Formats: sequence, structure tokens, C-alpha cells
Amino acid sequence: MYRGRFAPSPTGELHMGSLLAAVASYLEARSRGGEWLVRMEDLDPPRMMAGAAGRILRVLEAYGFAWDGEVKYQSLRGPAYELALERLRDRDLLYPCSCTRKEVASIARAGIDGPVYPGTCRNGLRPGQAPRAWRLRVSAEPIRYSDVIQGEQQQRLDEQVGDFVLRRADGLFAYQLAVVVDDADQGVTHVVRGADLLDSTPRQIYLQKCLGLPILEYGHIPVLVNAAGEKLSKQTLALPLQAGEAAPDLWRALKYLGQNPPAELGNADLDLLWKWALLNWRLDCVPRQRSVWIED
Repeated sequence: MYRGRFAPSPTGELHMGSLLAAVASYLEARSRGGEWLVRMEDLDPPRMMAGAAGRILRVLEAYGFAWDGEVKYQSLRGPAYELALERLRDRDLLYPCSCTRKEVASIARAGIDGPVYPGTCRNGLRPGQAPRAWRLRVSAEPIRYSDVIQGEQQQRLDEQVGDFVLRRADGLFAYQLAVVVDDADQGVTHVVRGADLLDSTPRQIYLQKCLGLPILEYGHIPVLVNAAGEKLSKQTLALPLQAGEAAPDLWRALKYLGQNPPAELGNADLDLLWKWALLNWRLDCVPRQRSVWIED
């Protein structure tokens, strides 16, 4: 069975950019007779906003979303992540690293998502250095996959990312590890999410291979950007979703997703708009680009 998911991070309120990801993942799952899960990616306590997780769930309900099963919280999943690390250690794929971010940035070249780790600690810690983080050894084999929206993708992790962190210096588990373990444990088969995570996907596929987990099917929708070309987020002062605007917001989301909802549905009842969306949803109409401009 198709099983998709929506995994917001409760660092703030849901906004129009969040709604696009929720709508696309929900409609793709439901139109294919599948399940749709909700997971809270509350992995980094210092960044979490008090009460945000509860508000996110209430907004989703107000906007007409209905999820399957219980909401999972990454903050409660530490033992599962630790077990995955142990499996990687047993295969000699994980090693301790003493490098600080400042040290890496000072000697590393720029990669696809920050500095490319130069492998300083790959063959052992430097004399007198204590381990800070744990890194995954990557290979030179290209990671290739077909994104159902963005098309064929290819990435050389050794050249474009380097050995990446799975457990941080502060003891917290890295997003890349948590998302792979959670998707596998929840039986997720398909992921539809924002294109800001497109460059992370090869790392997740590589981790799936290292852990012997199923490889998922991915589709990355364009993210909404403001007039300055910045992704909508709490940092860019994106306006939070309001329950009273559910129907017009859903209509706008469908428009951004290339579904061309009829103009007369712009002021329609929310249930009617959802019915139209479920009947007319087409993933192949989603723009094959990384971003779209938000309209005033």
C-alpha cells in the first residue's frame, strides 16, 4: 500500500509554504488509495517553539486534513536512532570526528550543501583530540534516482558533501539519520516534500542502502519564495496560516501546484474544494522547478 507522510518541524507556525507540502503529499496519497501520516520532527529542542506542535495539528484539522494513525514525535525516538548508529559502527561505516565547524569551514571547499568535509578524522583522531561528532563514511559511487517531479538526479557524495554527521557534537541525532529510520519504521513508501530537500535525498538513499532499508520513491515540489527570492519560513517572517482562511488558502495552494482550480471555487466551501482537488489531482502538473514566487 502507498504510504506517504507530512513531517513539519515545530519551530514555528505553519505558513503557505508548509501548506503546499501538506496538500501535495496528502492528495498524492489519497488519490492513490493510500495512507497519510503526520510526524513531528522535533529533533532539536533548543529550536522548538513551545506549543507549536499542538497548534500545527489544530491548523491541519481546521484546513480539512485527516491523518492515519498516531502522530509520531522524533524527540521520543532516541533508542531507535542509537540502534541504527550501532549497526553502522558494526559495519565500520561510522567514525568519531573531533573537528569543529570553524575548522572544517577554514579548510574545506564549498559543496552542494555547505563545506565538503575533507576527511580529516577518517583514519583516526588527531593526537590529543577528543571525539565530538560521529560521521558516516561515504563512497565514490554516484547516487542516482528518478524524482517523480524534478526528473533524473545524480550526486557524488564524496565530491559534493563528504562524510556527513549522524550524531552532532551536542549529542543530538542528525536529521538525515532520524528521517531515514523513521520512514522505514513507519512503513513510508513515498515522500512528497519541498525541493529545498532535493539535495539531501542522495544522503538519505545512501543511508538506506547502508542500513539495508527499502529505497523510497521521492517527489519534490517547488518551494514558495518571497519577492527577495527567499524561501518562506519563520526567519523570513512568513505569515502563519489562519483557520478562517482555509478555503482560499487551499485554492491558492492548488494553483501554485499547477492544478488550475476553477476561479469560482476560490470562495467555495472547504469540503467542496477538497472534493474537487481529490478528483482532479495530477502530480504530473506540478511545476518541474525548484521554486515559485508567492503572489501578493
